[in-house]
Amino acid sequence: MLDITALSATNTATEIGHAAETAVVAIRQKHRTSRWAAPAAVSALAFYAGVSTAFDGAIVGPLMRQAMKHVFYQPVGGGVALAATISVLAGRRAMRAWRQRGPAPARDELRRASDIAIRHDNAAAGLVRLGDKKLLFSDCGQAFIMFGCRGRSMVALFDPVGPRHLWPSLVLKFRAEAERLMLRPVFYQVSSDFLPVAVETGMKPYKIGEEAVLDLTAFSLAGGDWLKLRRSINRAERDGLSFEMLVPEAVPAVMGELARVSDLWLSTQNASEKGFSLGTFRNDYVASTPVAVIRVDGHIVAFANILTTESGHAFIDLMRSLPGVHRGAMDLLFVRIMEHLKQAGYFRLNLGMAPLSGLSDHASAPLWNRIGNQVFEKGERFYNFKGVKTFKSKFDPEWQPRYLIAGGLGLPVSAMLDVTLLIGGGLRGVFRRS
Repeated sequence: MLDITALSATNTATEIGHAAETAVVAIRQKHRTSRWAAPAAVSALAFYAGVSTAFDGAIVGPLMRQAMKHVFYQPVGGGVALAATISVLAGRRAMRAWRQRGPAPARDELRRASDIAIRHDNAAAGLVRLGDKKLLFSDCGQAFIMFGCRGRSMVALFDPVGPRHLWPSLVLKFRAEAERLMLRPVFYQVSSDFLPVAVETGMKPYKIGEEAVLDLTAFSLAGGDWLKLRRSINRAERDGLSFEMLVPEAVPAVMGELARVSDLWLSTQNASEKGFSLGTFRNDYVASTPVAVIRVDGHIVAFANILTTESGHAFIDLMRSLPGVHRGAMDLLFVRIMEHLKQAGYFRLNLGMAPLSGLSDHASAPLWNRIGNQVFEKGERFYNFKGVKTFKSKFDPEWQPRYLIAGGLGLPVSAMLDVTLLIGGGLRGVFRRS
């Protein structure tokens, strides 16, 4: 159960890349009338994505080939060609590094963005306080987009934060900035509310999963449907586990214990800290939020930090536990968080994504959906897709679709690769996981 909870914060993009070949084989068996079309399309897209990632676009590859030709066949001109090629490569790499690094948000910008986020409904937008994303404000300063740059993509996270009537002009401003930097505009993990804006600005949505949102006003463990969950948390409490919700002012006093739990969790998962769409364990960030903890004999064995808004929405971000802790620990943690938030007057709790769930699979479904469904069904060796969905389903949430928005023709394979690298912090972070 702990592995299921740990995996629930991961990104969809990596799994699609790892399991694409298996998915294509399954689609070919199921849709015999298009025996060659789907594999050919996916293979071509995968090849393009690999070349794009390896050589940073269609310009560098020919230059490298031309340089090698001169090296082997024209020794004198080879030095000039190779030097020119290296100069172009270095210049492009420097430009890309500058675009990706860019200026960090100023402290007053972070304060402004945090103030806007806390007044609106998407509690996950509180991730802006990490300061690891760039910010683009509307002209009036009442809305913003947080984004990061990786490879050839400028990736916005979530819907724009602020009044909806400001979204169209802010999205156009974002697209103009992407064009100025010669990057493709991408929006990651946006809601259905964003789709009209995407269509109006010439971009296409691709469903990447569903988000579990719980109505806290209706949450109760009474009744036969909740018997199994009641037994789990009752057993945990009989075995000595206890729950406590710490206010931000109380968090620094236990930061050492929280850091120990986090470090051991990362070590057990053979994982490095992710980022961008996920919170990272940083003392200043964790201490700025309420933290729910589970104790055994007075010692913290599991915790989760909570992001909240003034409008009554909440989001569970970091969820970490010691290896081998009681099997009911995470059930107890989640249920008591829900009960505490409900009593405090919150009415919506975001439990996070179930990647690739809820994609249509009928005969007329888009190729993207059919690939995603096959990965969901057959990709358990790469990711516990069904386990994540099952764990969150036990709390009876409302499942809301989430999308990747990108422009251009064909499937957004390159954009998904860039999102994956952005979240994982590069190839090493993406693949550092057993």
